[in-house]
Amino acid sequence: MSSTKHNLAAHNAPDSDATDTRPTLVVVGNGMVGHHLVEQLVERDQHRRYRIVVFGEERHLAYDRVHLSEYFSGRDAQSLALSTADYYAEHGIELKLHQAVTAIDRDARRVHTDAGYLDFDRLVLATGSFPFVPPIPGNDREGCLVYRTLDDLDAIRAAAATANTGVVVGGGLLGLEAANALRGLDLDTAVVEFAPRLMPMQVDEQGGELLKEKIEGLGVQVLTERATREIVPGEASRLRMVFQDDKVLETDLIVFSAGIRPRDELARECGLEIGERGGVVIDDHCLTSDPAILAVGEVALYNNSIFGLVAPGYQMAKAAADTLCGGDSTFTGADMSTKLKLMGVDVGAIGDAHANRHPGAKQYRYFDQIQQVYRKLVVSGDGKRLLGAMLVGDNSAYDSLMQYYANGLDLPADPASLIVPSSEPAPTLGPDALPDSATICSCHNVTKGAISAAIDAGCEDLGAVKGTTKASTGCGGCAALLKNVFDHELAARGMEVDTSLCEHFAHTRQQLFDIVRVEGIKTFSELMTRHGTILDDGAPSLGCDVCKPAVASILASCFNEPITDAAHIPLQDTNDTFMANMQKNGTFSVVPRIAGGEITPDKLIVLGQVGKKYGLYTKITGGQRIDLFGARLEDLPAIWEELIDAGFETGHAYGKSLRTVKSCVGSSWCRYGVQDSVGMALRLEHRYKGLRSPHKLKFAVSGCTRECAEAQSKDIGVIATEHGWNLYVCGNGGMRPRHAELFATDLDDQALIQAIDRLLMFYVRTADRLQRTSVWRENLEGGLDYLKAVVLDDSLGIGEELERQMQHVIDTYECEWAGALADPDKLKRFRSYVNDSRPDPDIIVTEERGQLRPA
Repeated sequence: MSSTKHNLAAHNAPDSDATDTRPTLVVVGNGMVGHHLVEQLVERDQHRRYRIVVFGEERHLAYDRVHLSEYFSGRDAQSLALSTADYYAEHGIELKLHQAVTAIDRDARRVHTDAGYLDFDRLVLATGSFPFVPPIPGNDREGCLVYRTLDDLDAIRAAAATANTGVVVGGGLLGLEAANALRGLDLDTAVVEFAPRLMPMQVDEQGGELLKEKIEGLGVQVLTERATREIVPGEASRLRMVFQDDKVLETDLIVFSAGIRPRDELARECGLEIGERGGVVIDDHCLTSDPAILAVGEVALYNNSIFGLVAPGYQMAKAAADTLCGGDSTFTGADMSTKLKLMGVDVGAIGDAHANRHPGAKQYRYFDQIQQVYRKLVVSGDGKRLLGAMLVGDNSAYDSLMQYYANGLDLPADPASLIVPSSEPAPTLGPDALPDSATICSCHNVTKGAISAAIDAGCEDLGAVKGTTKASTGCGGCAALLKNVFDHELAARGMEVDTSLCEHFAHTRQQLFDIVRVEGIKTFSELMTRHGTILDDGAPSLGCDVCKPAVASILASCFNEPITDAAHIPLQDTNDTFMANMQKNGTFSVVPRIAGGEITPDKLIVLGQVGKKYGLYTKITGGQRIDLFGARLEDLPAIWEELIDAGFETGHAYGKSLRTVKSCVGSSWCRYGVQDSVGMALRLEHRYKGLRSPHKLKFAVSGCTRECAEAQSKDIGVIATEHGWNLYVCGNGGMRPRHAELFATDLDDQALIQAIDRLLMFYVRTADRLQRTSVWRENLEGGLDYLKAVVLDDSLGIGEELERQMQHVIDTYECEWAGALADPDKLKRFRSYVNDSRPDPDIIVTEERGQLRPA
């Protein structure tokens, strides 16, 4: 069928030849799902089957709405774009941006726009949704906005420029994202939610209460069970929200983010079947009530459900593309499990997390109000199947729980072990436990079987598997699981699993450590010449961002030469190069060592004076130190000169090394203390300061079993007893918290030091690059008993050697900042521009709570 063209010029693509006899496929909507449909047709090489014309109502190419809030933190439309105009042109697809389809004539098979009309043979509605604005009188006043598109965000940014306060109406996923955006625009922010809790679809009452507590802890006011009666002009601010209980809230800006509604007006007007509460009704093939018209994404209603996540939209696009190509793939619904990080707070919901759909289901709950973690399992009556899960404050168990749920795997004998902290590691699912049907990448619906098939088809490296299957090319959250499955499948086929550190060294980190130690190699260039990759011209390779810092750490662990020496500087990352942590606005943090958390009043005064002099933001850390943020690069030497003159030294907050040894006051002050925990903390911190290791290290010493220093969550934890010290090892906080394990009991001071010396140096020798002590311990064959045998019983006969290595590190310690200040050549690095001594003009700060922070 030919197509009539009236003023419908394509964007960066030529008008079709009038003799083009291919059927015309019109896609209405160029959002994430509409674009994915086009990609699916191109991947199937079926884009030549149709003359494809895509209408986008917005002026921007399809962009990543999942990361929309990053628009306020530096990303622009181009960086969020999912494709380019050249991609469409290259594949002969006509892209018409900023052109809305205004009507569909089903009888004539024609779409109308303000620019004319176009005849079609097949039509796909990918019009998405629009933000629901509650019918509140005054909701259209100036300063009342929505949070949905890039243009909406531009409007919010412009309004925020002259505002002090902002309110988000809606406490769901999008509402909290909008609140984070307002907070990032330096507005005092509040969230108003009609329901009794935040995110009512994802979390229950207890989880919602914890979520509210965490959000309020970030400085955002949360008002639940509030219905707005009207919006009127404010007195102290521009707007006043009047609630049903007559309470009021004044604000300069209101953002409505109270849910979405399908953009189904085109379908309604042309007579397609519409659901009772909106949405274009589709079948398993994404066909509407008119077989020439399909619908995908948030406009589509399948089995009386609208799917408001991108993964189900992608699945619909895949099924619709197959339908258009004559295939028989179907869309049969989608799981709405979600893993989110909202304002830095983890929230996860899997399956029937509210236990609404399974009578007789049993529940396990774990709630730690101190650590602010809530976990809940919903299991079948016999305890064998996971039916749902809920996580607030910690999503580290999400991936394993999702595999249990999605694949119907048998739960451990004690399901609670999956969510309740224990001295034993929680049961984990290895790749061999997953069936071929297990979904590894939910964004692109890639299964373990698809990965296996890709390997069988000739994909011998991870990059090739990603290119073939698209796994881990969406949000990237499955990267670790994908790597584990890939390595397992290679090994199962008898193929060599490459454990090389990188392309420049055909050795593991452990092997390189042994080579450096045995051969006495002291520079990267010597190691590369002897054991690395040689280029075609016979010269050694220069290395990469993987091997250079790894080798730098090995050299420091073995010989402890200053990392600021000329031979080692090229190996360091930014933080180690400048001996300070770079912050998001290009400034640096200054963290002097405060061993054991003990500090004199005079030194406290010095920190205050330095912070005030250089305009630094100051904060007490969880490791009992004081962080000074916002230092300009060129000011670092002067700041450290003052600190070192006052008796401070570097705290190594920038390095993979010992950070802190936290302590309580112990027997010196506390009536419960049984040992001098402060004295032991000082001894340990001064002994191991400067030790470079595969990952950062944290210690703690508690003076009694009341455990005020939280020693059981540290790499090395020491707890006093009436008879000495109990030693706990290989715990950590972070994204994947692990309780430390009891290693030895009632040790005297000398035995404690000896055990720690040996364990740490054995870890430094044998761990992989960037591997935490907890993961290292989990991967040791023989587990904790093997580690005890090596360290306590000297089963390998290397105990004295490990102690000598540690003593060398201790004996050669020097403060890196003190060394840098004494060398004028090293100080030349501390300037923002090589050829200009002036400070960086792009660093802009604003005042908040009496201190400066990044604008």
